[in-house]
This record gives sequence, C-alpha cells and structure tokens, in this order.
Amino acid sequence: MTINPLKKPLMRLSRFLIVLILLCTGSTVPGAYAQQKEISGTDSLEGPTSREGKNAKSDEIYFRAIQAKIHDDYRQARTLFEQFAEQRPEVAATYYELCNLSYDDKQVDKAQEYIRKAISLDKTNKWYKEEYASILADHGSLLEAADVMAELCKMYPDDADYAKAAAEYYTQAKKYKQALPYIDKALLANEGDEDLMQRKMKIYLGMNDVEKAADVVRQMIAGDPNNGKYYVLLGDLYDNNKMTEKATAVYEKAQKVIPNDGDLQAGIAGHYLKTGDTAAYIARMQKAIVNKDQDAETQLDMLTTYIQRIPNDSVLLVQGMPVIRQLVAQHPEDDQVLAVYGGFLELANQHDSAAWAYEKSIQIKPSEFNVWLKLLNMYTGKQYADSLIKYSDKFIRLFPNQADAHYFSAIGHGNKGDYAGAIKAVNRAIDYEPDNNKPAVASLYAYLGELYHNNKQDDQSDKAFDKALTLNPDDASVLNNYSYFLSERGARLDDAEKMSAKSLALKPGEGTYLDTYGWILYKKGNYEKAKEYVQRAIQLAGVNTDGTLYDHLGNILYKLNDKDKAVQNWRFAKEKNSDDPLLDKKISEGKLYE
Repeated sequence: MTINPLKKPLMRLSRFLIVLILLCTGSTVPGAYAQQKEISGTDSLEGPTSREGKNAKSDEIYFRAIQAKIHDDYRQARTLFEQFAEQRPEVAATYYELCNLSYDDKQVDKAQEYIRKAISLDKTNKWYKEEYASILADHGSLLEAADVMAELCKMYPDDADYAKAAAEYYTQAKKYKQALPYIDKALLANEGDEDLMQRKMKIYLGMNDVEKAADVVRQMIAGDPNNGKYYVLLGDLYDNNKMTEKATAVYEKAQKVIPNDGDLQAGIAGHYLKTGDTAAYIARMQKAIVNKDQDAETQLDMLTTYIQRIPNDSVLLVQGMPVIRQLVAQHPEDDQVLAVYGGFLELANQHDSAAWAYEKSIQIKPSEFNVWLKLLNMYTGKQYADSLIKYSDKFIRLFPNQADAHYFSAIGHGNKGDYAGAIKAVNRAIDYEPDNNKPAVASLYAYLGELYHNNKQDDQSDKAFDKALTLNPDDASVLNNYSYFLSERGARLDDAEKMSAKSLALKPGEGTYLDTYGWILYKKGNYEKAKEYVQRAIQLAGVNTDGTLYDHLGNILYKLNDKDKAVQNWRFAKEKNSDDPLLDKKISEGKLYE
C-alpha cells in the first residue's frame, strides 16, 4: 500500500472554498487565474472591447463549471471546463480542475496529462505539483513522486512536510540513501518527533544498518527515558535481527529504570516467547496485563495480544480466566472489561454468569450494540423465551430501526409459541434490513416461512420460502427446511424431492438433509429407499441422533412389515425426547398412527 504523506484533501478543499467565496462576493474574474487574465500588446487583430467581451463570456463558462462541480454535476462541469480551455488555453487552473475530474473518473492517464499541462503553464504552483506527486504515488511511480516532492522541498525549504513526503516516497521506492537527507531535514523542524524518528529507523533498517537504526531508538530513549515503548522498540529491533543477547541487555537495563512499566513487561514477555520460553512468557504477560499502573483499555489491548498467542480454548480458559477476573476486580464498573469477562464465561459454558456479565456491561453503557447482541444470543434457547422477549423489548427501545432488534424479538415470541407475534416482528426486521444485504433478507424470509408453517398458514409459508430462494437459491438449509415442511403436509412432493436433492448436492453427507430426503421418499411410498437414507442419517449422527430420526425409521420399518424393529425405534425416539404426540400410542399398541 502506498502512503500519501500529504494531507491532499484538505488542500483541495482550501482552493475550492476560495472559488466559492469569489462566487458569493460576485467577482467577475476567476481568482485561480486572475493573474493570467491580462493580455499584453496592442497589435492584436481584435480591439480591447472585443477581447474583453470574449473574456467575459469565457469567465461565465468558468463560473458555470464551478457551480456544476459544487452541485456534483461532474459531467457538466467537465464539459464546461473543456469549453473554457478551448477558449482560454493559457489558464493553468482549468487543467487542474480537469485533472481532478478525470482522476475521480479513474482516467489516470488523462489526469496526468492535464496536471502536466497545468504545471507547464504555472511552474511555481505547489498545489499542482502536490497533485501530480499524489497521482504518481497512487499508481506506483514512487520514485517520480519522490523527485517531485524533493523539487518542492527546494522551492519551499521552510515547509518540513515536503521533506517528510520526499523521504516517505523514496523509502517506499527503496531508495533509502536518497530518503535519509530528507528525513533529517524534516527532523530539523520537528526535533525528536516520534513518527519521524521511527521512519528514520526504518530507513536504516532498509539499508541493513541495524546499529544505526538502534542508535535512532537510543536517541528516543534519551529524550524520554521513562517510556517503556521505546525500550520495547529497541528490544524488538534486536530480536527481529537475531541479536538475542543485545535484546536481553536492553531489557535488563530498562528494568532498572522503569521496573513496573506495563509496556516494558509486555515487551519482555514477547522477548521470552521469541526465545522459546513459553512459561516465562505466560508469567510475564500476566503480570503485565494486571499491572495497576495501566488503564483498563491498555490492559484489554494487552489481553487481546495474549489471547491471540494461546493455542486453544482449553489453555485459554486456564491461563486467561484468572487474568480477566483480576481485571474485573480492578475495574468493576468498566463496561468493556465486563463484556470481555462475559466472553470468557460463555466460552466456559457458564451461561448464567456470562449473561450476568453482559447485563452488567449494558447497564453501565446501554449504547453498546455488540454487547446487546451477545446478551440476546445467550437467551435464544426455548427455555429462555421470557428473558429474550424482555431484553429484546429493551433493545428495540434503544435501537428501534435495527433489524437485529426485531429479529431477536421474533425468536423470543416464536419460542414462546406466539407465532403471530413472531411473524409481526420478523416482518419489521425485513422492513429495516437493507435490501442490498440479500443473504440477511433471505434468512429472514426463511424464518418467516418457518413461523407461518408453525402457525398453519401454509400459503404464506410457501410464499416466504419462495422469496428466500429467489434471493438466495443455493441456501442448502432453506432448501432442506422448505422441502421438509412440504413433506410434512404431503404437498408438492415432487418439488420437495428436487429441493431436498439439491440441498444434498450442496452439502453431501449432511445427516439432517439425508433424513429429510428419506422422509420425502417415505411420503411418496418408496419405503426401501427411504429406509436407506434415514439409516445413513442415524449412522452419521451416532450418539447425537435426534429422536425424530428414530421416529421416522420406526414408521418406515412398520410400512416394510418389520413391526418389532419399528416399535424398538419408536422406543429409541421416546428416549431421545421426540416430540411426536402419537409416539406413546404407537409404542403401546404396536401400530402406526400419523
């Protein structure tokens, strides 16, 4: 990525405001080219009056172009600027404007042509040269951009930004020796500037001169000996260049100066990790994170770094839980600390404690949208329907125009069996979800289809599922659910079979989808093939087999006149908590009821 070291948008705005002020004050001469308006000589074929009239007309074209640009009518602005350029080809500002319009329209070659023309007409204009350098840099011509900035640096020796820009572009072009005098020049005007010092360090590293890079960091340390970040910068520099002993010496010296600095402790921890001493890393990093001299935000940033280096969730809970608990003890009223604590508790499957932490967090800072989502996710199980309705109502009051708020409300009402309320909430969610977010809108329509099915509104259910598949035709889950609901009703079984087959093609071997396909075959009377698919689904699920699958297999076996095995599978279904209301009757009488 190319970094543009100049604040070009601000500079453009300044020129734009000048033109706007001229318009508002009724000036008849475009300020950007006023100095070029006079035409010298008395031997022209045209008299002064004729010439002034033509200039007045062309001035009007220029102002109309500016007005079109102000109103974002860039096509009209470009046409008018081109007309003005034909009549007044000596005005440099016109080509600057055409350059901007061309560049915004991604016509890079044309933009460069126009800005070069502007520079040729006004060689002292720094705005034009800045624009040219920026265009060059954006498109990889870094050395040329650096040369332009170096020229500006000579023209304006008191402007350190040009020296900084030249150094940056030379650095990006890997011309480190050429960058060095310009970074030094920038530092003359900004002595000890941290950003410039780090840039100088990187220049020396680019030249493979580690010790001179280290000397730059030592200057930073000398200027602020109590800043732990500088010692870590120096230690990392040596570690990254396989100079472990020198890195160790840096940290040993630093500990004598600032023994309790959190940044230093984190740096030492990283040093241990690079040397392969994981135990020392963990101990030192934990000490750094809970350092009371750090604020909560810094501690959480360090905790994030620590977590990223922990290999798996089980180790994370063992190593991280004591740390986050100490942070909660230090900052019991910090909403972010509590939110992170909730995440740890959720990972540890401590549902009630995690919910408490999220609740406490949003009580402190109710505007934290993402923490609300975490809390509501804790309550999506059917047993928490009342809590989900309660908190989603609060969520809606805070974020009434957010689709997520109404979606969670729908889940709560659906889990409660209030399908009418859930349908109303999902329709609100659909209204608030942006149309261009097709996957999300499709998911909402799919859930709406499920709710309509549960509410015995079959036509509405089909329409909702059809809408979902129009938006996302390859959603295997929607294809499976829609086809299963059709099979349950015994409706459009050929369509159901096609959709189910497509879901299996998209996700081969998915147990639930195998069961759906088998159940559709059962409904169509193809019992042997149905048995094959449902048995495969049970084999894939193993001990986690849902009771519905055993219930389905029992029905299929009954149709195949294997009544003993049918009853045996119905019993398995009962043990697995199948929700078939006729299951007890089927078991007790040994007969199929549907």
